[in-house]
Amino acid sequence: MPTHRRTFPGDPQELSAARSWTRATLNGHPHSEDAALIVSELGTNALTHTASGEGAGFFHVTLTISELAVTIAVTDSGHTKTIPEVQHPPLNATHGRGLGMVAALAESVTVQGDDSGRTITAELPAQASLRESAPCP
Repeated sequence: MPTHRRTFPGDPQELSAARSWTRATLNGHPHSEDAALIVSELGTNALTHTASGEGAGFFHVTLTISELAVTIAVTDSGHTKTIPEVQHPPLNATHGRGLGMVAALAESVTVQGDDSGRTITAELPAQASLRESAPCP
């Protein structure tokens, strides 16, 4: 299974670089746009809610590609007491939908770690695009 890793500085402008790197790494894979969105959302959460967005902060992105799935993992720099969770904000809220979007796109989302650093992993099954395009009986 090819695994690709990259560390991005904790600057919001680096989110664009993370999306571009994800698209280039997946190089036309059917899930490249979904994966880029997931990297953007999880990277934004790392910068907003952890030390990743402070001073010399950073976040790590790992992409693992197999015949069965594309697995995206984003690891933050820690130093937060909040646990990432899907929220249900009011319709007029401007924040709080990112992890919900990730959960809607991915087959599974897991959170590992503690306040010294967390990794959120999302899995996009390779077969999803085949099931969606299969003809109905």
